[in-house]
Amino acid sequence: MLLQRGRAVVVRLAPFTIRLKDRVGGETQPLRLKLDPGSKTTGIALVRETETVDPETGEVERTAHVLWLGELEHRGQAIHKALETRRNFRRSRRYRKTRFRAPRFLNRTRSEGWLPPSLQHRIDTPTSWVTRLQRLAPITAISQERVRFDTQIMQNPEISAVEYQQGTLAGYEVREYLLEKFHRTCAYCGAKDVPLEIEHIVPRSRGGSNRPSNLTLACRPCNRKKADKPIEVFLALKPEVLKRIQAQAKAPLRDAAAVNATRWALFAALKATGLPIETGSGGRTKYNRSRLDIPKTHALDAVCVGQVDQVQNWNRPVLAIQATGRGAYCRTRAFKNGFPRGYLIRHKRVRGFQTGDWVRAEVPKGKKAGIHVGRVAVRATGSFNVQMPGKTIEGISYRYCRLLQRADGYGYAFQPKPQTEIAKWAA
Repeated sequence: MLLQRGRAVVVRLAPFTIRLKDRVGGETQPLRLKLDPGSKTTGIALVRETETVDPETGEVERTAHVLWLGELEHRGQAIHKALETRRNFRRSRRYRKTRFRAPRFLNRTRSEGWLPPSLQHRIDTPTSWVTRLQRLAPITAISQERVRFDTQIMQNPEISAVEYQQGTLAGYEVREYLLEKFHRTCAYCGAKDVPLEIEHIVPRSRGGSNRPSNLTLACRPCNRKKADKPIEVFLALKPEVLKRIQAQAKAPLRDAAAVNATRWALFAALKATGLPIETGSGGRTKYNRSRLDIPKTHALDAVCVGQVDQVQNWNRPVLAIQATGRGAYCRTRAFKNGFPRGYLIRHKRVRGFQTGDWVRAEVPKGKKAGIHVGRVAVRATGSFNVQMPGKTIEGISYRYCRLLQRADGYGYAFQPKPQTEIAKWAA
C-alpha cells in the first residue's frame, strides 16, 4: 500500500526492504536479532519483544513477535574442496621440470586464534549478516545459542559419572552394552532367545575397528553367512534393515566438532558489534520449542533461543540464503590433473551485468517471448542465460535485461510455511 501510494521505495528485494520517503524523525521499535549457529545452516530470526507484568504475582512474561525469518546455508565444504584443488595444482607444479626457484621466506606463522578457512567462513558470514541487518532494521540486542556438543556423550549416550571420566565404556562390559542397545535380538534377522555373537558391521579384514559403534549382535547362522562381506552386499535385499543398522552406527562428529570450534569465536565477533548479547543453551532452545509446540527448523530454533515465554506470528515463510561466493580470481579452467582446458573472460562485467545479478528480462517476441526473472549468467557476446527455479532460459540479449539487484555472494529462495501437527493431520 505504501508503494502504491508513492510513500515508499524498494531498497532491496532480498531481504525485501522498503524505505519511507515522507518520514521525518519519529521513534523506532527496538528489535532483537536471534541466531542459532550450525555447522551447515545458521538460523536467523528478527523479533520484536514485549514484556507483560502480572499485577497479582509480579511475574514478567516475555513475548517474541516474529518479523522475519532466514536460514543461512554455509559453503564450508566448497571452500575445503577449493583449497584441496589449489593444493593439488601447486603440488603438480612442484613435480614438473620447471626453472629453479629460490625458496621463499619462511613467513607461514599463524596468528593466535587462527581457524581453517572453512571454519572461519562460519564466523564471518553470520557476522556480516548481522551488520547487514543492522543497516536495515533498528536492532538493539542479539541472542545466540552457544551450544557445546559433548562428543563422548554422543558416541555413548549411556556413559555417566566415573565412566565418563575414565573414557568411553570404561568399566562397562561391551557385551552387556550391546545386549541393551539391540534389545537382545539379532540385528539381521531379529531372532530372540538364541545365543548371540558380537558382529563387526565393517569387517576387520576391511578396516573395521573394535569400537562399540562398529559392533552389533548377530546369531550364529547370520554371523557365518555374513562372514567378511560388506554389510551393503549382505543386506542388499533388505534395505530397511540396512538403513536401521547404519542409523544405529556412530554418526560422524565432524559437524559437532565444527560448532565446538567456532562457538566462542562467533561470540567474540558478535560482542565486537557493541550490542548486548544474550546466550542460551541448546537444551533451553529445545525446551522452549517443545513447550510452545513449534516445529523443528533452523529459523524457528533461532526464535526459541534464550528467554522466551510466548511466541507470536512464527508461522511465516522463511528466506533461504545460500552462500555462493563472489566468483574466483582464477581465469583458467583445468582438468583433474592440473592441465588447462579453457579460459574465462578477463573481466567479470559485460554490458553492465555480471554473473549472479538478479535481472528482469522482458522479451517482446520469438520463442523466448515473455517475462523472465532470475539470476543472469553473462557471456562476452552479450547473449545471456537467465537462471530461474527449475529451468534456464538461454540466449537472451542484454538489451532485454533490467537490473533488479546486484550479485552479493548469496542466492535467495523462499521456503513454504512450516506446518503444525494439526495442519498435517487435516491434510
